[in-house]
Amino acid sequence: MTDTETSAPLPPAAKPRARRNGLLLLGAVVVIGAIVWAVFHLLLATPEQETDDAYVAGDVVAITARDAGQVTAIHADNTQAVKAGQPLLDLDAATANVNLAAAEAELARAVRSTRSDFSKLNQTGAAVVQARAELARTRDDLARRRGAAAQGAISGEELAHAEDAVKVARATLDLALSQQAQSQTGVQGTTVSTNPAVLAAIAAYRRSAITLSHMHIVAPIDGVVAQRTVQLGQQVAAGTPLMAVVPLDRVWVDANFRETQLKDLRIGQPATVVADMYGSGIAYHGRVIGLGAGSGNAFALLPAQNASGNWIKIVQRVPVRIGLDKGELRRNPLRVGLSVNATVDTTDASGARIGAPAQAAYKGLASDQTDPAVEARIRQIIAANR
Repeated sequence: MTDTETSAPLPPAAKPRARRNGLLLLGAVVVIGAIVWAVFHLLLATPEQETDDAYVAGDVVAITARDAGQVTAIHADNTQAVKAGQPLLDLDAATANVNLAAAEAELARAVRSTRSDFSKLNQTGAAVVQARAELARTRDDLARRRGAAAQGAISGEELAHAEDAVKVARATLDLALSQQAQSQTGVQGTTVSTNPAVLAAIAAYRRSAITLSHMHIVAPIDGVVAQRTVQLGQQVAAGTPLMAVVPLDRVWVDANFRETQLKDLRIGQPATVVADMYGSGIAYHGRVIGLGAGSGNAFALLPAQNASGNWIKIVQRVPVRIGLDKGELRRNPLRVGLSVNATVDTTDASGARIGAPAQAAYKGLASDQTDPAVEARIRQIIAANR
């Protein structure tokens, strides 16, 4: 028997049967696969909501000039990491130093002037005592002369002179009392350190010291420098944006879920975030920390006018904020604006629908007015001129 005879084609009736069997087998595989998928994704899978309309967000801390000046040094540039308190920029401090020296001289002058006012008060007090003694002497002299005049021992003219002396002594006392009151007006109830003139000079010195401190600009928080626009030698005005510092260890995710996905979303639910930057091999873990107060359309610059013209219903999206683990962010930093996929586990729907009460995200910065070195210098100036 030859090879041609052994490989003879199948009868025509066998071909449809073989095709039908193959299709049945393929259909059975598809049905089984659909059943397995439905069991795992609808019955056994964890309830969750997912969106790819999610982006990394964070604080962009603006660094601005608080007083005018010329840039003399730039200590940090874009992409560089800085720590809180680290120098960023220096402005020309020549004018600020001159103003501080003038304020120091004015404070010394105010202390000396106040000290002189206290001395004048002591002088007027002595003048009052002297005037009262003179008035008492002239009154006694007048009383004696009146007695002598009654006996005819002295003339009327001499008695008149004694009366005039009493009037002059009384006027001198009134003048001394007026001068004493005037001197008390400037210093009464105060000391050299608490006198209004000295306090005004102290405030002027502090203001000059604060202006001088503004010539040295430091980072308010830890972060990465971005958007540096200032150049060396540039003259900047107060309020001019110089650069920004972005704290990459405090970023979060704004996930824009459809309104039909918000039914079971609650504060505190665990979330998983995968960034396009790193791929699915690196996942970030966090929790839902808040839901937006409205849809993006409600806060748009030009909101939709649904009451005019033809209307088509569009499913709106609401931003959901997801806080991320800081340890994971330090190991694999994210950048503001990156695209991510966010998945929220909605198994536990017992949490609140509104975020926690407001609290300070950052602690308040120390004011330059309480600089210990400035306060110590003020005390030195007062002590040296008291």
